[in-house]
Amino acid sequence: MANNSIIYQKKGSIVWITLNCTATGNTVNLEMANELHDACCAVNQDDEVRAVVITGAGDFFCKGADLDELQSFLNPSDVAARAVASLDCPVIAAVNGDALGIGLELALCCDIRVCVQSAHLGFPETSYGLIPGGGGTQRLPRIVGMGKATEMVLTADSIDAHEAYRIGLVNNVVAADKLKDQVQEIADKLVSRAPIAVRYAKEAVSKGMDMTVDQGLRLEGDLSFLLQSTEDRAAGIKAFLEKGKAEFKGV
Repeated sequence: MANNSIIYQKKGSIVWITLNCTATGNTVNLEMANELHDACCAVNQDDEVRAVVITGAGDFFCKGADLDELQSFLNPSDVAARAVASLDCPVIAAVNGDALGIGLELALCCDIRVCVQSAHLGFPETSYGLIPGGGGTQRLPRIVGMGKATEMVLTADSIDAHEAYRIGLVNNVVAADKLKDQVQEIADKLVSRAPIAVRYAKEAVSKGMDMTVDQGLRLEGDLSFLLQSTEDRAAGIKAFLEKGKAEFKGV
């Protein structure tokens, strides 16, 4: 896929999407947001893709949005975040450096976040008269709780990687030279699982967060019922009983 602002690489069942504007710290403008939207659409239309990794080129994951475009009718933060949030398969954020503003919002849209030790994460928007967009004010408290999220949003202070791990914002913190291997290991594990079950599990967790417990249980039950007729379910149970390894086909 030919792009200017991102790099799209498909490696087997895994797609790596790299924000690629190192001169600006991978800030998101409308061009990058639109390319990210197109890339995510391509992923959702490709049945071979079972996991996505989003990372940044150079020393930054993403320093934020292009402030010149932030007040435009088509806010690049909203376009970019909606694109990542729309992905059906599991998504890993390989946070290779600072993730600020829309950078943190993109990471929040991912299902798993692995961060390098040197990274800082935060929402600086109130320091220049704005509030976080791209769902940042909604996703952050759902992950770390209202108290810490409110503090981060209102003060505009960033936190380091170890604090991000302590509050549950990131799943793991690794040395920079270990990031790719750690993320690849997680991605390989994800693609080894039954793809329909993984997608349904992701849907149950993400949609259930906006439901009552009873509504979430009904959603879980409905998705479990739909899995009963899949060949992968039968293959998985057979492999378990025979103490073997299932070969899932996504059907």
